[in-house]
Amino acid sequence: MFESAASTALIAPATSGHYPQPDLKPLAPAAPEAAGSVRHRVLSLGGPSTAKPRTFTLNARLRGRSVLSDTDLTPDEIGEVLETAARLKELRRAHEPHPYLAGKTLGLIFQHPSTRTRVAFEAGMAQLGGQAIFLGVHDLQVKRGETLADTAQVLSRYVDGIVARVASHDDIEELAGAASVPVHNGLTDKSHPMQALSDLLTLRERFGKLQGLRLAYFGDGNNVCHSLLLTGAAMGITIAVAAPEGHQPDPAVVTQAGWLAAASGAAITVTTDPAEAIVDADAVYTDVHVSMGQKDGAARAVAFAPYKVSGRLMAAAKPEAVFMHCLPMHRDEEVAATVADGPQSIIFDQAENRLHLHKAILLHTLCSPERGA
Repeated sequence: MFESAASTALIAPATSGHYPQPDLKPLAPAAPEAAGSVRHRVLSLGGPSTAKPRTFTLNARLRGRSVLSDTDLTPDEIGEVLETAARLKELRRAHEPHPYLAGKTLGLIFQHPSTRTRVAFEAGMAQLGGQAIFLGVHDLQVKRGETLADTAQVLSRYVDGIVARVASHDDIEELAGAASVPVHNGLTDKSHPMQALSDLLTLRERFGKLQGLRLAYFGDGNNVCHSLLLTGAAMGITIAVAAPEGHQPDPAVVTQAGWLAAASGAAITVTTDPAEAIVDADAVYTDVHVSMGQKDGAARAVAFAPYKVSGRLMAAAKPEAVFMHCLPMHRDEEVAATVADGPQSIIFDQAENRLHLHKAILLHTLCSPERGA
C-alpha cells in the first residue's frame, strides 16, 4: 500500500501532455494489535436458505379453540400449554428459528393501553413466523356504531385469530360468539387468564412443580386475582387472598375456585388479615391498588394501606419465598421498593414468560398440521 507525499495537492498536466509521476513511498507494516484492543468482527448475512425448523410435536386438541375464561382449559390442557411454552423458550434462548405459524395473521383488538400483553403477542407472532395487526379503539368502526358481532365476522375473513383486551367481559363473549376464528382474552374486567398462565409457568420454573405450592395474594380482588384463584386452584396451588371488606374477590369466583381446589387437593382462603394469608407462603403476589378506570383512588389508598407488601410481611413467608407482581407497578404503594427490587423478586421473569406463554397459546390454537406443527 502506498501513500502520496502531497496527497492534498492538485496535479496539473505537463506541457508535453503527460502527467507528472507522484512522489510515492511505501507504508510501514501495521503494528500487531495490542492486547485488549477492540477488534471489528465480520458478520456473514444471507447466503443459502436457512435449514428447515425442527419438527415440533404437540397435542392438536386445542386447535381452533378460544381461551376466554380460566376454566376454558382443563388441568391437563394447562399442563400441555406450559410444557409447550417451556420448549418454545428453549428454542428462543438457543436462537433457533421456529416459524411454525408462517402465513398466519393475528388481529389485536385493544380498548386499553398495554405493554406486556400487546408486545408479547406481537413479538410472539413474529417469532412464530406470522404477523399481528394492532387495532386500537380509534382504528375500528366500533367507535362509530358498528357492532362487535359484525366486527368479529369481518375480521374472521381476514385473520386467523383474534386477541381482545376489552373493558367488559360481555364484549369478548360477544366477539367470540360471532367469530369463526379463535378468540383469546387479553384482559377483561372479570379475568386475565394469559397473566395467570404465565405466572404458573414462572412458578413451575422456580420450584419445579405447581402441586402443593402456597400463594398469598394481597390487595384488590380484581381480574388478576380471579384468574390466579381459578387457574392456580385447578393446578393444585393453595391460595390465600387478603383483602379489605368491599374489595374482596367475587364470591362466585371464590366458590368455583373452591370446587377446583377440592378436586386438586388444594385449598382457598379469603381473609381480611394479612398475617393469616402469609403463613407458609411460597409466593407472595400483589397488584396495583388502583386499576384502570377506577376513580376512587384516595379511598382505595386508605383501605389498602395495611395490605402493602413490606419487608416485614415478606419475612413472615417461607425463607425461599418469591415476590410476584403482574406489572405495571407503583413502588412504595402496593409494595416496598426494597421488596420489588430485592433478591426475592421475580417480576421480570414473570414479564418475560408472557412472551413464551402467549406463543404457546397461539401455536396450540392456530397450528396447521401441514406446517409441521
